[in-house]
Amino acid sequence: MLETILAISGKPGLYRLVSRSNHGLIVETLDSAKRRMPAFATDKVISLADIAMYTDAEEVPLRQVLKNIQEKEQGQKASIDPKKADKAELMEYVSQVLPNYDRDRVYPSDMKKLVMWYNILVENGLTDFDEVLQETEGNNIEDRKEAE
Repeated sequence: MLETILAISGKPGLYRLVSRSNHGLIVETLDSAKRRMPAFATDKVISLADIAMYTDAEEVPLRQVLKNIQEKEQGQKASIDPKKADKAELMEYVSQVLPNYDRDRVYPSDMKKLVMWYNILVENGLTDFDEVLQETEGNNIEDRKEAE
């Protein structure tokens, strides 16, 4: 599921991958508008499945961090408002879901984005953070066929 959910640098919110075109990707906003738009090769696009958070020992996949938040919040939206929370509140919240996060490399803006993304996913019913990469395995087969 997280493989097809995208973050686009410089654009707020999250996007669902709809299709691929000759000039980039076709994405759809994860909000009530469900607006479709192109994401060009010049846009910095990253799948949520490829994101990890720094800890003192290793990098933890975003999937696991989101699952930790989901367990803490019992499947509901986050109990903290990322837009109004100050740095100390964000740090306390993240330390509850990822106690050994790297305090030097994880910035308050990253924490705010994490909570906002979690809320967007919950609002849209995208809460199966344990899902295995079955979805992308199917896409990879299609990609290989297109390449041939």
